[in-house]
Amino acid sequence: MKQTLQLRLGQHLTMTPQLQQAIRLLQLSSLELHTEIQEALDSNLMLELAEDGEADSSTVEAGEAGGDNGLDQEATTEAAGDGDLAMQADKIPDDLPVDSDWDDIYDAPPTPVSSAPLDDGEREVVHQVGESLREHLLWQMNLTPFSDTDTAIAEAIIDSINDDGFLTTSIEEIHESLSAGGENELELEEVEAVLHRIQNFEPAGVAARDLRESLLLQLAQLPNTIDWKEKAGELLDRHFDLLVNRDYTQLMRRLKVGEEELKEIIQVVQALNPRPGSQITDSSPEYIVPDVFVRKENGKWRVSLNMDAAPKLRINAHYANLMKKVNNSSDNTYLKNHMQEAKWFLKSLNSRNETLLKVATCIVEKQRAFLEYGEEAMKALVLHDIAEEVDMHESTISRVTTKKYMHTPRGIYELKYFFSSHVNTASGGECSSTAIRALIKKLIAAEKPQKPLSDSKIAAILSEQGINVARRTVAKYREAMAIPPSNERKRLA
Repeated sequence: MKQTLQLRLGQHLTMTPQLQQAIRLLQLSSLELHTEIQEALDSNLMLELAEDGEADSSTVEAGEAGGDNGLDQEATTEAAGDGDLAMQADKIPDDLPVDSDWDDIYDAPPTPVSSAPLDDGEREVVHQVGESLREHLLWQMNLTPFSDTDTAIAEAIIDSINDDGFLTTSIEEIHESLSAGGENELELEEVEAVLHRIQNFEPAGVAARDLRESLLLQLAQLPNTIDWKEKAGELLDRHFDLLVNRDYTQLMRRLKVGEEELKEIIQVVQALNPRPGSQITDSSPEYIVPDVFVRKENGKWRVSLNMDAAPKLRINAHYANLMKKVNNSSDNTYLKNHMQEAKWFLKSLNSRNETLLKVATCIVEKQRAFLEYGEEAMKALVLHDIAEEVDMHESTISRVTTKKYMHTPRGIYELKYFFSSHVNTASGGECSSTAIRALIKKLIAAEKPQKPLSDSKIAAILSEQGINVARRTVAKYREAMAIPPSNERKRLA
């Protein structure tokens, strides 16, 4: 085969390292941005934290947007279309080749040898994680006088307890696994005896084989002074199925009590914990830091960035001045490389904040009715609507609304919360699925306890209000809100 050379022309998109950095920062949450900024501070000597109250042209809060709408100022919803809030493409320099990478042009920065020492007033915060349910049970086991055989049985039982506190393996299976290969024959009664001892551990109701047993264990540990404790035990022991099916008529007949007495007995049962293991958790709490604040002043909704969500950065003036004094070419190149990367990082942060403010302002403009009246007034909104309004791509809107939170007078919501699908109304308009869920929740809250509304009845009521929703749609929304069906919501008045 004869070899030939051919020349072909084509176009394709390749993102520069600067643009890749801007996109990566755009999709980071506040906590992830903190980590990214700290890594930049550790690796780039040209960056430093700005002091409070300092004004510097390279700081994040001032930026280079110009005009009266700096990032440390507020923007009303009427300013959603201002050009000075838009993400300007020319703010990111394009002097790198499109197919280059950082290391292709610049030397990799050296790894810092050590961090700066903590001041006297600063202390490292150590996040302590709570003990797990298994560790809590093992600790109690070690305090209990068990023989070697009983200790092995207890460990096997504890290993079979899930996070909710229930025993997931039958005692027959535990007995079989411990007996296999053992020299001494183990009796099933020994396993059950150890199980009963573990069921007296804290939290109350742990190591139960089912919900009924767990509730009985918890009830047994209550003081005898509790009213209706004996009847509650009889209810759980003999008539648990009737309680599950909410057959209150049969319960009153079997227990020989009236409606008011039965209500008090059920209240005793409802005070017990259906998931006893949930009281012990080893997960550390996750704190939400709002990225945007929304408040109403003088009849107008004002949107502002939370500038405390991320540290303020600036160019280190000392090292910047060294660039003019250093004669060594390698040192000068090293400083210039860090200076260029620092500028790009600051510009990317600035663009992130401007885009976030612009998108949040547009969302508030669209969902002003929600802020005024609540979830029932939520309007249908999709990413495409905001993308058209701010003249950006839908993927950009998706990135900037993911893991970003807005603090409003009604609570803290993820920006994604304000986007929802819609259902057509009888008048030809649209109703947000969030508003429909709020209406369903309101109808269920106002229903009669003895005769709860079925999904079909709720769909009929919404249809009378001009909202065309099928029964299966109501069921889907109800399940999404963790609301049980009508037969499980039936209760005494």
